[in-house]
Amino acid sequence: MTGFEHSHAKARLRRDWFGGAAAGLIAFAAIGVGRTMGKVSNSAPHQKVIAWGCAFILLLAGGFAIRRLAHALGHVVTLQYSPGTGASLRLLISGVGYVVLVFALFGVLGVSLQHLLIGAGLAGVVLGIAAQQSLGNIFASVVLLFARPFVVGDTIRVRSGVVGNVDALVLGIGLTYVTVRTTEGVLKIPNSIMLASGIGRPLPPESN
Repeated sequence: MTGFEHSHAKARLRRDWFGGAAAGLIAFAAIGVGRTMGKVSNSAPHQKVIAWGCAFILLLAGGFAIRRLAHALGHVVTLQYSPGTGASLRLLISGVGYVVLVFALFGVLGVSLQHLLIGAGLAGVVLGIAAQQSLGNIFASVVLLFARPFVVGDTIRVRSGVVGNVDALVLGIGLTYVTVRTTEGVLKIPNSIMLASGIGRPLPPESN
């Protein structure tokens, strides 16, 4: 990356942080005004206008904040780990953010959340059981990102009851797998296995 490209990337990152933070503040303000001054059902016309106006502002500002902040966090992770990890984190943050945004919109519009939460809870239990392994790998990837027992480019020794004892070069850290190169070829090890494994560094060869 040239000096111009590096400075341009830093400026873009600053714009993402400041733009996302400003849009987030506007979204929170819209939530507060909409819930206190607006009302959709059985209300005066001006209360309906306030509620729908705040919902519209929340949708625009919240969506912009989610995109900008997800891009900024993904860029930071990409620099420290790999493009695949950054893209996975952007996807995860965007998904969680849009779910929160939908519930916030329902709250501003005065839609009862009790039935929605009950339905979402039942659906969450079913999906959680069906995707237990995948969810375990996703949560393990988050732990690996923050604990940082290794980074892309490290040569590590993995001690696991599943993969045995292997020396490997870390090629990438994704949302579900860690990609490594061993003497037997390239392996994709699930994040949950890596998190439960002993991670160390190979001993340097003894000099004669």
